[in-house]
Amino acid sequence: MTLVSIPANPVPDDVVSGTIKTPDGVNLRFARWAPPAGRKGTVCVFTGRSEQIEKYFETVQELRDRGFAVAMVDWRGQGGSARGLSDPRKGYVQHFSDFETDVEAFYRQVVLPDCPPPFFALAHSMGGAVMLRVAHAGKQWFDRIVLSAPMIDLPRRTTSWPVRVLLLAMRLAGQGGRYVPGGSDALVGTAPFADNPLTSDPVRYARNAAIIEEDPSVGLAAPTVAWADTAFRAMHGFRATHYPSQIRQPILMMAAGSDTIVSTPAIEEFAYHLRGGSHLVIPGSRHEILQEQDRYRAQFWAAFDAFVPGSSRS
Repeated sequence: MTLVSIPANPVPDDVVSGTIKTPDGVNLRFARWAPPAGRKGTVCVFTGRSEQIEKYFETVQELRDRGFAVAMVDWRGQGGSARGLSDPRKGYVQHFSDFETDVEAFYRQVVLPDCPPPFFALAHSMGGAVMLRVAHAGKQWFDRIVLSAPMIDLPRRTTSWPVRVLLLAMRLAGQGGRYVPGGSDALVGTAPFADNPLTSDPVRYARNAAIIEEDPSVGLAAPTVAWADTAFRAMHGFRATHYPSQIRQPILMMAAGSDTIVSTPAIEEFAYHLRGGSHLVIPGSRHEILQEQDRYRAQFWAAFDAFVPGSSRS
């Protein structure tokens, strides 16, 4: 399976890419990078909603500079993986647990047979929500998990009961494949840089937009009613009093101080109740910490290096 390579964002060396099939018949695109000399294990990178493998080439290189092999997969319905609707721009999933099926297929078909242990997970936003559910289910697939702005809740009571009732009603009325109210077919990350909620770094923002301009098929537009309904149900589950304390794996959660996409207070509250977890708020950073200015990214990587065994930039 071809990866999109542009001069501003070339594919890192030593890559193997292809497709795997989940037990429920969905084709997923993956990529893995061989370990450098003196390998220290593998970091599996899981993206957020609407993202694709190519957006994390810089992160892949930084992880390899730290001595890790890297493996990635595009979630069903986005990137280079199979889409759930005839309109490929619509962000759709039937059940949030389908993403956990993607993780298990990726782990068993790509990570276990072809990547050196120990295994670590690095996940952003929606990917962070999936990793929390995997950990809560007791799946000990990753020794340690690092989360960037995990989607535990949305700001300003966006996931409140009236909104959830509206989404459920629309879905029951057969409108699950429609864009959420106010959503459009504009690809995420292609709007003008000014006032974007994702990053304050204009160079990285332009680079990520150029990936989609080169190949719009890897982009994604607004979520559908079905995606929002199932995602809101997942976030509601995180509010259960004992949910975080039932997670046994070591988790580092990093939140963005100027995040308007997910709720930073919700991340802090969740992390406070983790048995083996810690958290860090990066003041001034917008939602996509790894796509931010270097002054914010440096704080992320310092925390990552202190948390993940063997991590050190060469």
